[in-house]
Amino acid sequence: MSCTLSIAMAGGGTGGHVIPALAVARELRKRGHAPFFIGTRQGIEARLVPPEGFPIEWIRIGGLQKVGIARALRTLWQVPWSTATVLSIFKSRRPQAVFSMGGYAAAPVMLAAGISRIPVILMEPNAIPGLVNRWLGRFAARALLSFDEAARYFPPGRTEQTGLPVREQFLSVPAKHRGDTLVLLITGGSRGSRRLNQAARESWPLFRRSNFRIRFIHQTGAEEYEELAYEFRRSGLEGTIAPFIEDMAAAFAEADLLVCRSGAGAVAELAAAGRPAILVPFPFAADQHQLRNAEAFARAGAARVVPDAECTGERLFREITSLAAEPGLLERMGLAARNFARPGAAARAADLLEEFGSAHLRSRMKASIDSSEKSRNNTI
Repeated sequence: MSCTLSIAMAGGGTGGHVIPALAVARELRKRGHAPFFIGTRQGIEARLVPPEGFPIEWIRIGGLQKVGIARALRTLWQVPWSTATVLSIFKSRRPQAVFSMGGYAAAPVMLAAGISRIPVILMEPNAIPGLVNRWLGRFAARALLSFDEAARYFPPGRTEQTGLPVREQFLSVPAKHRGDTLVLLITGGSRGSRRLNQAARESWPLFRRSNFRIRFIHQTGAEEYEELAYEFRRSGLEGTIAPFIEDMAAAFAEADLLVCRSGAGAVAELAAAGRPAILVPFPFAADQHQLRNAEAFARAGAARVVPDAECTGERLFREITSLAAEPGLLERMGLAARNFARPGAAARAADLLEEFGSAHLRSRMKASIDSSEKSRNNTI
């Protein structure tokens, strides 16, 4: 690609939106382009984007789903003003394409792109698209999906299943054959999960009494770490309890089985690493997208699904021992998970941004030349 493209990166608020966008931005920068972000000072993008060296422009916008009426009304009031701010940003930065992960912070950017006729490449990580992608995705040049189930929300012929960008370390996790001791990794995300923490604690005496050979690796989050670490030491079981695991890919490599939530990022990492899981969908996720993600992963043969309300120590003990009892089952589930993976998602997104961005740039240059020639002819 001979020319440098300016590309706006939209989607903020959560790591699930920002981290994949950063992966695409790194790929674009490696190819010589100039990506910049548009986000809010309250979202996680304010913490994650500046250290990566990417410019970021600020807008003011809030969420609409699962918020109070006052917050929703304030967000609706902010949409036109934020869109006007984005149009001003576009006037100065002149992007040739927009990459969107969806989310409330992406709405004004996608609206401004539509007004400016700038092509949008969006990425939808969940089986059920978020509100912004459902509303505005019909105008996207291409929708990049992780789940087949999401295709029905977008125009036919404009979808492509690419998966979600994940860190290279997860793609390098080798296949694992279970030894005499089952290694179980439990994680509710960086902040932990009360439900998973409680179920794990309830399961410890059951594993202890059964003499089932198991080693725990458990990321608890900071809030409940001290109490859980104390009780785990008293349990007499083998393992490690930590508030946060710095090298999660290394923890995946050790594990035979995971217990975790089913956000898009978690499912993408499970697939990339080829690890089976017991998935406990977060019950308050918008549009039950975690449940749909988990169901799709389970249909692929890579997971068992346990509803949040049923996730007790006894249920966890039964599920784990049942999976371990069938020879070769965990290995087959791991292979099914690996088959679910879609490596190269960031590169494919960058390819499409180059393709549509370059076409947009050529169109604008041609329009400018035609306008100049028309003006010259009128003068003559």
